[in-house]
Amino acid sequence: MNFVSRLCLVVLLSLAGAALAQQSPAQQGAPAQSQEERVKEQQQRTQTQPGNNAPVWREVRQGQSPYTNSTVKGRETNVLVQSWGETWRQIRNGPVMFYGGWLVVLVLVAILAFYFTFGAVKLHGRPTGRLLRRFSTVDQVVHWSVAISFCVLGLSGLIMFFGKHVLLPIIGYTLFGWLTALSKNLHNFIAPVFIVSVAAMVVLYIRHNLPKSYDFQFLVNAWNVMARGKHVPSGKFNAGEKIWFWGGVVVLSVVVIWSGLILLFPNFDQTRSVMQEAWIWHACAALLYVSISFGHMYLGTIGLEGSYQAMRSGYVDETWAKEHHEIWYNEVKSGQRGAAAPGAIPAGAPHMKEKA
Repeated sequence: MNFVSRLCLVVLLSLAGAALAQQSPAQQGAPAQSQEERVKEQQQRTQTQPGNNAPVWREVRQGQSPYTNSTVKGRETNVLVQSWGETWRQIRNGPVMFYGGWLVVLVLVAILAFYFTFGAVKLHGRPTGRLLRRFSTVDQVVHWSVAISFCVLGLSGLIMFFGKHVLLPIIGYTLFGWLTALSKNLHNFIAPVFIVSVAAMVVLYIRHNLPKSYDFQFLVNAWNVMARGKHVPSGKFNAGEKIWFWGGVVVLSVVVIWSGLILLFPNFDQTRSVMQEAWIWHACAALLYVSISFGHMYLGTIGLEGSYQAMRSGYVDETWAKEHHEIWYNEVKSGQRGAAAPGAIPAGAPHMKEKA
């Protein structure tokens, strides 16, 4: 039994020795080649395999001397070839561009198809001519600051991302170069306006967007509300608007602002890989943000009768308030909210606006 065990041990050691003998000198822990040896090897390769500089570039990519020696000191001053850069380029020009582009297009097509099939949501009753104050002047200024800066950022971002494939073949290099340069500057300098405006909007609107028990009823009947004009009581903002507030104005804004600041200020010593990862987050969140915003823009303009006038003037007709936001309307009329004074004034009167 002892003899068999010793024999097995000898066989195993022999196999291990053979495996080690087949390994390359580098794998056995042999010292790395000197620069002179590498030069000679490359000279021989140019004769046997002309144009094949793979070993040299492999060493450059791995950050080995002497290719990465530099007198300039910094976090990435010794990186001549960044492997992750090629991966980022493939992600940018591949799934992000393909799926993001189709998302934008399909959402627009779906909204247009819905509008031409069902039309806008109309009022069931006739306007009374009596107005209620829905938004204060501060609400309007903040909302339009967010809306305008968002549109500028969204449009400039789409031009920079998709313009080479969509606009360049149509308008040519000269005009496209001017347009993309303008878009880049607008994107960089309008971004702080958007950041400040979004923060102000969250502070102003958060108390009206807290979930309520009646919001579930609106979500269950959301299709009937949009397609058939069904009346479902809601507060100052319905469940759909609350989802847009928390999902878009809060969550997606945080993502695009956080990633955008990393891209906007590269002087904080972040590495290229950090900025590339931030770009992926920024682009994906922005494309989703823009796509969802089309629904909000649709309902705020042609999709819902009277909604644009509400934010433009700050006032809505009593009929509109009762049909779309009945719980808020009842609170205002009962004095629980100070959004309007009792005894609204007819729309055609000289002093149309009520004082809150």
